[in-house]
Amino acid sequence: MSATQSGTVRPAAVSAEGWGWRHAGRAQPAIAGLDLRIEPGERVLLLGPSGAGKSTLLHALAGVLGDEEDDSDETGSLLIDGVAPREQRGRAGLMQQDPETQVVLSRVGDDVAFGAENLAVLRDEIWSRVHEALDDVGLRTAAGGGLALDHPTAALSGGQKQRLALAGILAMRPGLILLDEPTANLDPAGVLEVRDAVKRCLDKTGATLVVVEHRVSVWKDLVDRIVVLQPGSAAGASAASGAGQAGGGVLLDGPPEQVLSEARSMLMAAGVWVPGYVPATRTRQNRPETAPLLLAAQDLAVSREKPRRKGFKTIPPVPVQTGINAQVRAGQALTITGPNGAGKSTFALTLAGLLAPVAGKVSAAVELSEGVGIDPFKWKAEQLISRIGTVFQEPEHQFVTGKVLDELMFGPKHLGHGEERVDELLERLRLTHLVDANPYTLSGGEKRRLSVATVLAAHPKVLVLDEPTFGQDANTWAELASFLSELLDAGTAVVSVTHDQEFSAVLGGTELRLGPVTLGNIAHQEAGAA
Repeated sequence: MSATQSGTVRPAAVSAEGWGWRHAGRAQPAIAGLDLRIEPGERVLLLGPSGAGKSTLLHALAGVLGDEEDDSDETGSLLIDGVAPREQRGRAGLMQQDPETQVVLSRVGDDVAFGAENLAVLRDEIWSRVHEALDDVGLRTAAGGGLALDHPTAALSGGQKQRLALAGILAMRPGLILLDEPTANLDPAGVLEVRDAVKRCLDKTGATLVVVEHRVSVWKDLVDRIVVLQPGSAAGASAASGAGQAGGGVLLDGPPEQVLSEARSMLMAAGVWVPGYVPATRTRQNRPETAPLLLAAQDLAVSREKPRRKGFKTIPPVPVQTGINAQVRAGQALTITGPNGAGKSTFALTLAGLLAPVAGKVSAAVELSEGVGIDPFKWKAEQLISRIGTVFQEPEHQFVTGKVLDELMFGPKHLGHGEERVDELLERLRLTHLVDANPYTLSGGEKRRLSVATVLAAHPKVLVLDEPTFGQDANTWAELASFLSELLDAGTAVVSVTHDQEFSAVLGGTELRLGPVTLGNIAHQEAGAA
């Protein structure tokens, strides 16, 4: 009987010898010259600057990187238990950054079973594993929601979706668990939920762990070892304070406390978020007490659902949040905070004119709406993007071309604007060396910076950002925060959905906190509004 069918977990060994990978369409490798050995059962925290190749390595270990038909290029060897990862898919399980992209099926039990089904595990064994995996990640306990197998996955919070993804991996019985910034989009409570679930699972199974996370404090007490990668290209080597050379490889490797104490200054120079470190940023020069009103939300109810027809009646969508009142003013920041599932992103998209309100209204002031009416949802695309620019939580959702430079020029060309700002944006957001790269081959942090740059190229007066700092190392975080500070001083309004308290402190302004809303609360708020 195979290891897959027996249900046992055999911890995996990882070895890399001179390994490197160049993505299709890229001149420089994402990672190169990597020599690394991870013993069975070890727990490794993988660090490094944005663009150092951390996600590339995890995707390669999961066996999902590239194919024989593209012009990507692999050098050296990367093996799991002496075998190429692509030849034993299922030996490793990968959990990615975005909770939304990992939910496959509409019911909790089916979603957890999906991976094991694809590995041809016997049916009775699958459902035994499903129950066990849900118990292991805490989703069947009262504290975790007490979820039934038929509970809709669409109703889960971000933290629950990440634990659901982890349960799906555990049901596959992998010997290697790969986590790619699994808490990047979660509120503080969700971060602890996922970390603690990972610890319980590792303690039980003994599986090998490789986790990528920019913020060390979350994982340092759970891992045995920290490995720091240096940048995999000449353009990024400077981020490691000169220590890195073109080609990448391992910069530091050792026990957590040793690495953090002996190489703290080097880690900070390389952009690693070591505990207690917040990088210096530009200080706001102009924080107006009063400023022109640009946008206002009044008694707003929001939802991503659309109205449904039932016979001759139209059934309105159920709002995820109601009774929201907010103002957006020129040169001021509005920060939207709250737990996962509170409707923060939905409110931001409604405020930005991309979703219709369920109730209440969003109104644009004359300074923003002159000549196009006061309702942003009714504006044409070109009218909207030149006034309100939106950076989505998932950067890929706004890419429309095959090259970074074309992506940046797309908006200005279609609006008839000059392209004089493109070079500045490339330089300030550290994208100059990637102008010919395909946007989809960038690292998570690079994709985020590109998505910000493409919106700014259209010169909007209001900038709406959904989790703008996820995936950023400390250096690129400071660059982005400082750049937005400059935009605020120049009169641009910045609206941010974020869990990043340090980022909120840099921008200042007003905080709008959205709390979790129950159906009872919604009914009460609607009755009060009436």
